[in-house]
This record gives sequence, C-alpha cells and structure tokens, in this order.
Amino acid sequence: MKVRAAGLLDLSRIEELHRSAQSHPNEAPAAHLWSLLSSTLSALLPLAQETLLYIAEDGGKLQGFVQASGPPGAFDLNRAKVLQVLNLQVARGADEEEVAGALVEHLSNQALQRGVHRLFVRIPDRDAVLPVFRMRGFRQYATEQVLFAERVSRGITPSPEGARALRRGDARQLYQLYRKVTPQHVSRLEAPTYREWRALHADRTGRGLRRGGNGEEVVVDRTELAGWVKAERSGGTQPHTLTFMVLPEPPLPDELADLAIALLNDTSMPVWSSLRHYDSHMIDALRGRGFSILVTQMLLVKELALRAPVAEKGLVPSFG
Repeated sequence: MKVRAAGLLDLSRIEELHRSAQSHPNEAPAAHLWSLLSSTLSALLPLAQETLLYIAEDGGKLQGFVQASGPPGAFDLNRAKVLQVLNLQVARGADEEEVAGALVEHLSNQALQRGVHRLFVRIPDRDAVLPVFRMRGFRQYATEQVLFAERVSRGITPSPEGARALRRGDARQLYQLYRKVTPQHVSRLEAPTYREWRALHADRTGRGLRRGGNGEEVVVDRTELAGWVKAERSGGTQPHTLTFMVLPEPPLPDELADLAIALLNDTSMPVWSSLRHYDSHMIDALRGRGFSILVTQMLLVKELALRAPVAEKGLVPSFG
C-alpha cells in the first residue's frame, strides 16, 4: 500500500468515496447535519479551500484518504502552526486499522516537516476510528456536547445587568474572559497567547460584526466582562446557532440563555449550541429551556513539537 499527496486527477475518486461514506441510517438527521457543517471528523469535503490531502492506494485502487486544514481564516497553509483533521475515510472492504493508521501517521510526519506544532481532531465519541488516533499519539483534552431543540422555551429571568452590544474594542477583555472560563490545560493547547486566540476566534473580537447581518453579539459588562453570547439566525433550513462564554455565577447562565433566545426573535425554528464539558452551568440552563444533547464529541490533540523555554529559542520534536 502506498500513501501519497492527492492530485487533481484523484479528486473525483475522493469525492465518490466521501459520498459513499455519508449514509448514516442510525444517525438522527440533525446529528448528521451538524457533522456536515462543523469541523467534526467526516465533515463535508471542502475542496475549494486550501488543505493537506493524502490518499492511500493499493494496486491503483483508492483505499482511503485523510484531510487537514489550518484554523478558520488561515489562508496561508504553509505558515499554519496548528492543523485540524477534517476527514478520514476508508473504503469499504479495506482494512480500517491498517489504512487509517497509515494515513494518520503520514499526515503527522508531513505536518511535522512543515513546522506544525499540533494536530487537532474533533470526533464523535462512538466513532470506529477513535482508537486509531489514540494509538498514534492523540490524547483527549476536552469533551464537547452539541445541544439541540426543535422548539425553544424562554424562561422568565430578566436581562442580565450590564448587557450591551459587543464593541470592536472588547477583544482583550473577551480574551481575559476566555482565560477565566477555560481550564488552563485547554487554553495552553488551543490559544496560549492573545494573538493565537484572536486568530482562532475572529468572531469574538468584533472583526466578525457585520451591519445588517443575521447575527447579534452581546456582552455582559460589569467593570470586567462576565459573559458573551452570539445569536446567529439561519436564513434557510439550518437551525439557528447560539454560542456562549460566561462565568459560572448564578443566575447569569440562565439570564444569558434567555437573552440569547430573545435575540433570535424566533422560537419556531430549531436551535443548536456547542458547549464544552466545563460549561456545565450553561448546559443546565439550556436543558431547562427545551434543549437536549444531540452529539457528544471527543476533542483530541497530538503534540508534534513541544514549546521550549524562552531562552532556548527552539522546538523539540516529540516522538510517540
């Protein structure tokens, strides 16, 4: 079996393999839609964007492929220091452990040669290829739960004190809020510096604001920021989306949940929200308003290079 970079002539075979793998008879339609629209492993193949794409073939027959891309908004893949594994597919009848393992190892080696520090992957907790990643140096650092409601019910809590529209100058205060609500072992991996956080979360810095758009962002300003919510109204058949960052100080999570629902101004459409295991206060608030857990996902990371002490000015390769 040979693993190599995909070329233009391989794209039709890759798309065919991807389509054949997209039948999920036991998966709820909403859960399948989430996997297609998010960066969950096996997401819809975005061939239009710059990605790393490798295939495994045996005797000229496609056995599988793996795809990774830089963070949102990263246009120069050659300068990316972190990559997200978007897709790992193995052809029916092929040895899943052998093919998937070879693809993951090849991606890791190629990423290391490019100067990438870390590989991330978001994968459903019952996915068959989860052991493939674990056996090749990926470790879990967080759990993510996607909550979904066909119809939401708003509570009776008042609007939180200090609520106001997000301003462009709020970025650094939002970063401080992120550091307060995010466990240190997670922030060190995902966004150890303000610059990295700003690149990863352009939608939380004011740069993502658009006049007349379909989204609204509100912060809770109490000298320091205590909460942030983004309500994105869907213009089509997709659910509305709610995104939160809030201190675990009752009754603030309940107040922010009701504010978010009010911002949508529509309780007839489905709504979803993605929250981490350490956002349990916000998960409880949404479950009390008609949401239930749709998907549980494992967030895994593989360290390809360890950060050296400042005085050394270098990177240390990490093997195994």
